[in-house]
Amino acid sequence: MAFSVYDASAFYAGVPFAVPDEGYTTSLVFDEIKHIKKNHGALDTLIETNRIRILDPEQQNINIVTEASKKTGDFQKLSAPDISAVALCYQLGGNLVTDDFSVSNVAKNLNLHVQPIMTKGIRDVGSWIYYCPACAKEFSKITECPICGSRLNRKLLKGKSF
Repeated sequence: MAFSVYDASAFYAGVPFAVPDEGYTTSLVFDEIKHIKKNHGALDTLIETNRIRILDPEQQNINIVTEASKKTGDFQKLSAPDISAVALCYQLGGNLVTDDFSVSNVAKNLNLHVQPIMTKGIRDVGSWIYYCPACAKEFSKITECPICGSRLNRKLLKGKSF
């Protein structure tokens, strides 16, 4: 049986409400999207009818995704709910439904199937490098150049990062 793992962008786009398939999300994602007042009753219905199951990934899978996101350079762009959704998909398999490019890049680097929602999805996977547009120096894990104080830009180096 095919199933999907949903991140927050899937709920904002209304995907779980429109498909009859079984789906999963994490408690962190659910906490992030439960404020959707117009669909709040619908969220309860999805849970009561087991069309959405809330399941948290095992810590070892969170660790794998966290390390992968650090290798790809996406870690700074991911929230804890994002990491939990990728980790759950890594644990269970299935399709990860998302429009988040950083989530997609990490998932595809882990060989997970990603289903975009309202975009064409990402074409290229790789790792991000951070560089100073003024000094032309490369850095990692910071957002401001320690030499000149400029805000760092990032660019994707295409190809799997690990």
